[in-house]
Amino acid sequence: MAILMCRPEHFGIEYEINPWMHVEVAVDRQRALQQWRALERTYAELGVTVDFVEPVSGQPDMVFTANAAVLWNGRAVLSHFRHPERQGEEPHWRAALERRGFEVQVTPPGIAFEGAGDALFVGERLFAGYGFRTDREAHRHLARALGVEVVSLELVDPRFYHLDTCFCPLDERTVMFAPEAFAPRSARLIRRLVPHVIEVPVDVAAGFACNAIAVGHRVVSSLAAERLEGPLHDAGFDTVVALPMSEFMKSGGGVRCLSLPLDTGRAVA
Repeated sequence: MAILMCRPEHFGIEYEINPWMHVEVAVDRQRALQQWRALERTYAELGVTVDFVEPVSGQPDMVFTANAAVLWNGRAVLSHFRHPERQGEEPHWRAALERRGFEVQVTPPGIAFEGAGDALFVGERLFAGYGFRTDREAHRHLARALGVEVVSLELVDPRFYHLDTCFCPLDERTVMFAPEAFAPRSARLIRRLVPHVIEVPVDVAAGFACNAIAVGHRVVSSLAAERLEGPLHDAGFDTVVALPMSEFMKSGGGVRCLSLPLDTGRAVA
């Protein structure tokens, strides 16, 4: 497994584009770096290869590499951010992915799409969120560009503005998700299509427990995930690595936001 990360060298709350962000709430940069390094060390200890993209001054949210693109079998559909504050990241992500051998495509002009923040694979099926940061019209393009089935899920709680804040694939048959973050029809769709679901109470999800990533039989997440140890153990995951993510949560992010798996589908050359 290989994951792309970006050092929080320029990370801070410089604008407000989701309910978690408040410019008057300062990020403790030293603590943010400590938390980021703890995640990097955890990946190394679990045998994950960590690749790094250079941070760019003036782009404080580049630390959230998951938002760069959705990747599949050596192809990438680049994000087109809804908010102008993040659109400056797009050429840097394109260059970084092309250097790593990805065939990069974009969504049609005027259609917002925010990468793996709103598009997560469960096996070979792509679950894609819409309602806050990604337009549903983007999903048709994802299906064509990647040659996959796309399941559209409507997000309804602005705290869970990206799919990866309330929905986490753990393996090809298992996800954890917060039903209250979804329109009822979308929650029913998840339960119907995924063989094993772990339903997460909304207060636990608000601690970014679902903003997680599975490495084999271990689940890496925020401290809130400690409350899910029982159901995760019952699902076959023997360890929950719960890390402090307080500084990144101030910006509406956690473990998954800081991590872009590079080998989704298959390893790239």
